Amino acid sequence: MNKKPPTLKRRLPKYLPLLLLVSGLLVFVIGIVVADQQRLADSQAVKQAPSTRRPTGNDFDKYKVAADLPRYMYIPSINVKAIVRSVGQTKTGQVGSPDNVYDTAWFNQSSKPGQAGATLIDGHVSSWSTAGVFYNLKLLKPGQNIVIEKGDGSNITYTVVKTQIYDAASVDMAAVLNPVDPGRPGLNLITCAGSVIKGTNEFDKRIVVFAEMQ
Repeated sequence: MNKKPPTLKRRLPKYLPLLLLVSGLLVFVIGIVVADQQRLADSQAVKQAPSTRRPTGNDFDKYKVAADLPRYMYIPSINVKAIVRSVGQTKTGQVGSPDNVYDTAWFNQSSKPGQAGATLIDGHVSSWSTAGVFYNLKLLKPGQNIVIEKGDGSNITYTVVKTQIYDAASVDMAAVLNPVDPGRPGLNLITCAGSVIKGTNEFDKRIVVFAEMQ
């Protein structure tokens, strides 16, 4: 008598351990890939985050720029003493920002201090762990002074005229890049304000302080 061939039900138990092993390995590999992608995203976020190392006196002393460029900024009323770096546009066409939360940055496509037009300087309001150089920019009032020290050691004093808050998506860059009084050299300061947009590290507002040379 011929034997019947084994049925699927009789074969399944034989291959079940192999199927479970393959499934387990697949889950393990997927877990590694997901973890690696998360580590890469975290690493990129860390690289993009500004440094929170507070500059030392030696950092200030050794920082040099050309004679006609901004070197330091002083805002006595909000206790700001900061190095002024130089930045250009980002790849997305935005104004660059300093690499340290305690530094400021002169937009090098705006006017030099004391020259016709407006000098634009930006700075961070904060990081996730500390207040930035422009944390108290919102407290500046008309009539208060901002001093820019140039590379040659000379000082230029500006007086605050007004403060303006914009939605982050609709900042009036024409105003930001021009003096508040067309007949006098201006200094405009910009930083983030408002609330952090959910799921990002971006704020939903920008605050701009408009000042003019004395």
